Amino acid sequence: MPEPKQFFLTTPIFYVNDAPHIGHAYTEVASDVLARWHRQAGDDTWFLTGTDEHGQKILRTATANGVAPKEWADRLVETAWKPLLDTIDISNDDFIRTTDARHEEGVAKFLQKLYDDGHIYAGEFEALYCVGCEEFKPKSEILDGEGAFEGEKVCAIHSKPLELLQEKNYFFKMSAFQDRLLALYEERPDFVQPASARNEVVAFVQQGLEDLSISRTSFDWGVPIPWDSSHVTYVWFDALLNYITATGYGSDEVEFQRRWPGNHIVGKDILRFHAVIWPAMLMAAGLEVPEHVFAHGWLLVGGEKMSKSKLTGIAPNEITDTFGSDAFRYYFMRAIAFGHDGSFSWEDLSARYQAELANGFGNLASRVLAMNAKYFDGVMPERGAEQDADRAIRELAQSAATAADERIERFAIHEAIAEIWHLVDALNGYITEQEPWALAKDPAARERLGTVLATATEGLRALAELLHPVIPIATRKLWAALGAEEALGALAEQPLRRAGEWGRLPAGAPQQTIDVLFPRIENEAAAK
Repeated sequence: MPEPKQFFLTTPIFYVNDAPHIGHAYTEVASDVLARWHRQAGDDTWFLTGTDEHGQKILRTATANGVAPKEWADRLVETAWKPLLDTIDISNDDFIRTTDARHEEGVAKFLQKLYDDGHIYAGEFEALYCVGCEEFKPKSEILDGEGAFEGEKVCAIHSKPLELLQEKNYFFKMSAFQDRLLALYEERPDFVQPASARNEVVAFVQQGLEDLSISRTSFDWGVPIPWDSSHVTYVWFDALLNYITATGYGSDEVEFQRRWPGNHIVGKDILRFHAVIWPAMLMAAGLEVPEHVFAHGWLLVGGEKMSKSKLTGIAPNEITDTFGSDAFRYYFMRAIAFGHDGSFSWEDLSARYQAELANGFGNLASRVLAMNAKYFDGVMPERGAEQDADRAIRELAQSAATAADERIERFAIHEAIAEIWHLVDALNGYITEQEPWALAKDPAARERLGTVLATATEGLRALAELLHPVIPIATRKLWAALGAEEALGALAEQPLRRAGEWGRLPAGAPQQTIDVLFPRIENEAAAK
């Protein structure tokens, strides 16, 4: 069993130029499941999320809405982004905003160090810029426009015209770190995950790195360059630093040493910033690079990436208002292979809700607790002699817990849930085969009845612990109904890596009736 360790996990910080959609929520939930798992396993866990509030895109959006950029950011954070965390039940330890004083002060200290150490120089720059990406575009992402944009150069991601910017800027000597980055990818092949993402990053760096423009003079919404206030910091250079400014860089060395380095969960469209620019920045500052950068795929709706501008964006509450936050979390973590693109459909969500959550897990819990109430006066039954069928459940609980933990270590959330679900399916099959309702009719089979229901109940105890990071609301209800709260303490405090150890719920523990964990949903609501 792995020893407890330090585990610092981050989401990207999200632009506040619009309200969140389920693509953002997908990233948050995946990160939350990982954080809850490590936290419950006893690791020294810190989970950071937040918002990115500087840059030209925010300035233009705010201006278009007739407000100052800080006022726009404040409004969106309080009315959309923080409420999202409640909607999908996120357990973040911190929320950073790039307009926080702690962040802006940390950015200034970091920039000054790189400047003092000779990693930054002044120069002139002319290149095609995408406001949507907040990035000067490489040639590989510049296309010839069509239709209304014929004769113009457009961004391959946003399909909108690029702007030719000519500025005197400050540059970060990123090209000097090309060999060190390639050595990092070679020495630590799991630094960038999955393998397809790593291969993409290696190929990009092998083509040759250019120095990075890290300041702007055409607008003033950003962190001022500390030695030249006529420039503001390039929004990505500013934003990436949130991972260390939130954990004490430049202000609390003890906290920083405790938390850093971190693990970054990002969408694949921002992989290059996190796997190339960010480690180069850290190397220049003499800091450790991250533990891992994991790039997940896109959520597709109707074959297209989730996008507000293309009207494919779905607000998370459109799903949670009908199905609940647990079902939202379960569906996106189970139905999509983490690290790959995945398609969302209302039909698939509804089908999985009914088959896997309502009939598979929820019905299992209801049946077992109802039989305990009927045949054993609502307490945990006494276990008798073990037979092969009981032993198989016990061994499966142990192996599923071990396998799930190993999958989580590899960020394979979908595989971890699949391992745990083997136990759900096995318990349903076990009850069907053992027929406790038939055993209950034979007084001579009383001991066997107790063993069967004790085995099924202990299986539910293991499932409550293992599934708690994924479906926290339902598992807390189950935990209380099992009598485990009184007997073993709070669910969130159970040592997750010991979930498969058998016989922890004591015989005689009083149980309660349980509400339906996943109520039936009318077809009209489910179909949307």
